[in-house]
Amino acid sequence: MNLDTQFKIKSNPLLQRYIRENSYWYKLLNRDPSLINKMIDNMKIDYKMTFEDKIDDLNNKMNLIKMFMETMK
Repeated sequence: MNLDTQFKIKSNPLLQRYIRENSYWYKLLNRDPSLINKMIDNMKIDYKMTFEDKIDDLNNKMNLIKMFMETMK
C-alpha cells in the first residue's frame, strides 16, 4: 500500500475501523491503491452514511416528532 493511501486511512478513524473489520481491503489496496475511493463508498454504505440514509433518518425523526405532537394534543 502506498504512503498516500496509508495517510488517508490513518487520518480517518472510520476508515481505520472499516479496514480492520474488512481485512480483505488490505490485499486489494496493496494491489491497486486507486481502490481507496471504492473502499470509502463501501464504508459509507455499510455504516449508513449515504445521502439516502441521512434523508431516511431525518424522515424518521420528523415522524417521531409528529407522533409525539399528536399525542400531546
